[in-house]
Amino acid sequence: MSTTAAPPTSVPVRPTVTRKPVGRVSALGFKYLALVFFAMAVLTPLYIVLVASFKGTAEADPSNAWALPDVWTFDAWRQAWDQLLPNLKNSLYLVIPATLISTVLGSLNGFVLSRWRFPGSDVVFLFLLFGMFIPYQAVMIPLAQLFADVDFPTGIPRLAFAHIVYGIPITTLIFRSYYATIPEELIEAARMDRAGMLRTYWSVVLPLSAPAFVVTAIWQFTSIWNDFLFAVFLITDPSKWPVTVALNNTTGSLVTPYNLQMSAALLASLPTLVVYILLGRYFIRGLMAGSLKG
Repeated sequence: MSTTAAPPTSVPVRPTVTRKPVGRVSALGFKYLALVFFAMAVLTPLYIVLVASFKGTAEADPSNAWALPDVWTFDAWRQAWDQLLPNLKNSLYLVIPATLISTVLGSLNGFVLSRWRFPGSDVVFLFLLFGMFIPYQAVMIPLAQLFADVDFPTGIPRLAFAHIVYGIPITTLIFRSYYATIPEELIEAARMDRAGMLRTYWSVVLPLSAPAFVVTAIWQFTSIWNDFLFAVFLITDPSKWPVTVALNNTTGSLVTPYNLQMSAALLASLPTLVVYILLGRYFIRGLMAGSLKG
C-alpha cells in the first residue's frame, strides 16, 4: 500500500521594509526647505517687477505692489520699447565687437602664456592679472584724457575699446587655465610636424577651445551689457548711450511711472537672460573643463 507524502506547507514570507534613517530624512527635508526659501527670496522681486509692468500708471503704486493688475495692459511695455529701442541697438553695437575682440585676444594671450614660455612670461602674466583689480574709478579721468590726446573716435568706439582692454586680464586667465590642461603630446606632435606657433594654435588648440570660448563670451557679454559707470562717463551724446544709461530717463519728474520703469528694466535685462538660457549649461561645462581634464 503506497502512501502519498503531504505537500509541504508554505510559510508566508513577510516583505522586507527598508527604513531610511531618521537623521537622513530630516536632513533631506531641511535641504528642500532651504531650497524653497532661497527660491522664494529670488523670485519675489521678479514677481513684483513683472506684475507692476502690466499695470496702468495709476494702479502701479508701491502700496499695492503685491496685488495683481485689475486691468492687464501692455502700454508700459510699448512705451519702454519705443523709448529704449535706439539704446538697445547701441548696446548691441557695443557688446558684440567688444566681446569678440576681447575673447580672441584672451585666447591668443592664454595660449602663448601657457604653451610658449619665454623669459619673463610669469611676470607678464602677473601684470595682466593685476589689471583685474584696478577699479573703474581709478582710470576714468586718465582714460578720457588719453582718448582726447590721441583724438580717438567718440561714442561707442571709445567705450568698446575700454571694455576690450579691461576684459583682456580675465579672458587671458580663463584661457591660460584651460590651455594648461591640453595634453602636451598634442603640442609636441604639432612641433614634430614642423608646425609653428600660429599653425599649432589654429589647427590643434583652437578646435579644442569651444568650452573656454563659451565661458569668456558669456562673461564678457554680461559684464559689458550691464556696465553703467564707463558708459555714463565716456559717452556724452545721449543718442549714443547704451541701454543701461538710458534707463535713467524712464524716471518721471513729478510722478514716478513704476510700470514704465519695471517694464524697461525687464526689457534691458532680456538679452543677458536669453544668453544664459541658451548657453548656461555650456557655461558650467566650460568652467568645469579646466579643473577636470588631465
